[in-house]
Amino acid sequence: MIEIILKKGKDKAAWQIHPWVFSGAIDQISGIPENGDIVMVLTIKREFIAYGCYSGESRVAVRLLEWSPNNEIDDDWWRKRVRTAVAARDMIFADGKTNTARLIFSEADFLPGLIADRFGDFISLQVLTAGIERVKAVIVDELGSLLKPKGIYQRHETTARAHEGLDVEGGVLLGEHPPTFVEVYENDIRYKINIAEGQKSGFYCDQRDNRLLVANYVHNKRLLDCFCYSGGFSLNALKMGAAEVYCVDSSALAIETLNQNMHLNQFEQNKYTAFQADVNKQLKKFRDNGDTFDMIVLDPPKYAPTRSSLNKAARAYKELNRLGLLLLKGGGLLATFSCSGAMDINTFKQILAWAALDAGKEIQFIRQFAQPEDHPVRASFPEGEYLKGLLCRVI
Repeated sequence: MIEIILKKGKDKAAWQIHPWVFSGAIDQISGIPENGDIVMVLTIKREFIAYGCYSGESRVAVRLLEWSPNNEIDDDWWRKRVRTAVAARDMIFADGKTNTARLIFSEADFLPGLIADRFGDFISLQVLTAGIERVKAVIVDELGSLLKPKGIYQRHETTARAHEGLDVEGGVLLGEHPPTFVEVYENDIRYKINIAEGQKSGFYCDQRDNRLLVANYVHNKRLLDCFCYSGGFSLNALKMGAAEVYCVDSSALAIETLNQNMHLNQFEQNKYTAFQADVNKQLKKFRDNGDTFDMIVLDPPKYAPTRSSLNKAARAYKELNRLGLLLLKGGGLLATFSCSGAMDINTFKQILAWAALDAGKEIQFIRQFAQPEDHPVRASFPEGEYLKGLLCRVI
């Protein structure tokens, strides 16, 4: 087995079970590993640290998998990891009200580069690293044996796979091709999900708990749901008795899916209004028209994919939230989110404070939001905590 020797003083994170070894931490390599090879990581004194998957194309040169020298990384090892991850989600489906969730969450489940989401009878897979690409057939076979899905579909990925030197791939890995819209249910609300062409893996399972929490505040209220996608916050709000819901998204597919989901759940058309528009521009139109709302949800895409983009992202978050706050009535509520891993909750609070100051509003933070249990955060990998949110009251 090829050995990766770390530089003196560069082994601390690996000893602490952090799964990433950056290329700059490597002192020498015994041999010429190929992308996806299992390698042994050692200290400068040749002490064993861990086994991992090598990637010569990525800044993360090794993704560590196993810290016991006695546990061989073979097909059984991968199958056991898959079984453990899937079993940890059993409680989500136990009450029969939900049949969609994240089954495998990459590093959090000791399977770096693998995302698996269950959508009813189908599984959506993202394969983002060379190591997972090597054992994809084993993983698909194990998921098929465990869950007996109608089909397992690999999403077409570009950026992440390119960073690993992998071609863009996608398509059916097992069973049937998913129909254009797969029907699922979450918290007793039905959704039509486009697995092949929808955003991310087809649906945002990570907001499952937060959709319910936000809905608790909307009875008889006028809600504005921005970046609404397939309507998760809007549908929960109407179920909980919202008076009116206004939905904004720039994607035509999102608005089409939203309309289907409204019809699927038998919500009257006069209860909601959908706008296909750039959110910031639509917020300015609402402002210019003198429109106000009792509650606003801001759930934008990832503005800060890396730490180097954090300053630019902070300005974008500030402007978005400033525009939202301008539309809130006194006593109104803003549920605002960031899915940028580089953004920590304290920085996000500071940005909200600046946005409120510029909007001439005073706010209170009354609740924090986080990702649900199917998106766990390993203690040794805090980078896995990416979703955070705040519920703010305008005083």
